Amino acid sequence: MEILPVLEVEYPVTPEVIRPDSIYELHVTPAYLSERTRRPSTTTHAGSDKSVFNESFRLENPPSTFPPGFSESNQDPSTDVSSSAANRGLSKLQKRSSMIQFLALCWSIWLVGWNDGSSGPLLPRLQEYYNVGFSVLSLIFVGSCFGYICGGALNVWLNDRLGLGKILVLGSICQTCGYAIIIPAPPFPVLFCAYVIVGFGISFQTAQANGFVGSLHEHMSTKLGMMHAAYGSLGAFTSPFVSTYFSGFSDRRWAYHFTLSLVLALANLAVVIYVFRFRRQEEILSEAGQEPSAESGMQQQGSKYRQIFAQKAVPLLTVFALIYIGVEYTLGGWIVTFIIRQRHGGHSSGYISSGFFGGLTLGRVGLIWLNKMVGEHRIIIFYSLVAIGLEMTVWFVPSIIENAVAVSLIGLVLGPMFPLLVSHMTHILPRWLLTGCVGLVTGIGVAGSAALPFITGVLAAKYGIGSMQPLMISMMGVMLLVWMCVPKAARHVE
Repeated sequence: MEILPVLEVEYPVTPEVIRPDSIYELHVTPAYLSERTRRPSTTTHAGSDKSVFNESFRLENPPSTFPPGFSESNQDPSTDVSSSAANRGLSKLQKRSSMIQFLALCWSIWLVGWNDGSSGPLLPRLQEYYNVGFSVLSLIFVGSCFGYICGGALNVWLNDRLGLGKILVLGSICQTCGYAIIIPAPPFPVLFCAYVIVGFGISFQTAQANGFVGSLHEHMSTKLGMMHAAYGSLGAFTSPFVSTYFSGFSDRRWAYHFTLSLVLALANLAVVIYVFRFRRQEEILSEAGQEPSAESGMQQQGSKYRQIFAQKAVPLLTVFALIYIGVEYTLGGWIVTFIIRQRHGGHSSGYISSGFFGGLTLGRVGLIWLNKMVGEHRIIIFYSLVAIGLEMTVWFVPSIIENAVAVSLIGLVLGPMFPLLVSHMTHILPRWLLTGCVGLVTGIGVAGSAALPFITGVLAAKYGIGSMQPLMISMMGVMLLVWMCVPKAARHVE
């Protein structure tokens, strides 16, 4: 009788399954099987090259429902689960550190909102001061666009070399320098360059903040919503009130608005230096009690750019972000000019921009429960359809009051979309690429905040500002179609 060498089985088989007449293939035995289990009978059937087990065996430590080498602690990190440190309970110091880090990032995003909300009320004054048309005035958005794209692309390369803390400081310095250049109301070409520098700095801060919060294990989607609410609340919501005041001056005193922006940017620089201390993201998360993700050791070799673009969802997410941010920025910026020219509104029309960003804030905080109940993919489709319907009323109903209410409601349904986009990315993209992907998607996507306003300005110069509404509706429709092509993620309960 032929005797085969003793090999060992890979996966255990429970006693209820084993029968004396069964034939089993021979594989390597895992470490948790007992010594007796490692000595199966080697009697073979005639004409068979496989051994027969003549006796049943038991497991000393029956495996869990996970396969060998895979435990509950290293589940798919794309799901928003608590780390083992969180399961043990965080200390008061760790909780305090985590809260301070989160609030510091909220402050940075708040300043981004302040910057974006300032533009709309100042556009009519800039046009008058520099004596330029819509097309030339729109070049300031192109300058921001160039800065956003360069910053988003460079962030991927810098992330592994400098880390979160240093990149945040670099971005804050760029934003501060840009504001300092604008304060003396320089010639228009210099103003253009200043917007490039500001856009460059904002791109760094946006990418790092979203990547950091997206890497959190606990309450990630809720914190994303709260952080982006900071963008719209005291940032984009309050800045139109201030910039509307300064836009009332006929001389160069409109630029004094950026003196206040400079002070806020310096405060932001001090905060990020004090809180993050030029450290990398892993060190900062460790201080807050979050252990590295199981995927942290799975990073592949090769160009990170190549790895990012190998993700099929990245181009779709980038196009969606570009259109979404462009629509958001165009509405917040040009709606004041639209109301003044098309609805014959007065100087106080600048406050309609605040209504839009106020709705943006309320949507990002007040609709979190609905987002969780319906799911990220479906709720964005619903919000897009509602926004298109409301934009139709702004186009066809010649009423300042109705238009103001509709614009605020559009902000309400557009608000949750960007936090939902980032949250969705954490569920469909590898964790080790998350910060790079978020940086690239938001960096190129934020270019929409320049591209669509610029296109709006060009169309307004040729066809009038009324052309803004059909452009917005068509862009929302394209945005909806792109989102329907984005891969879905498994439903997740936080």
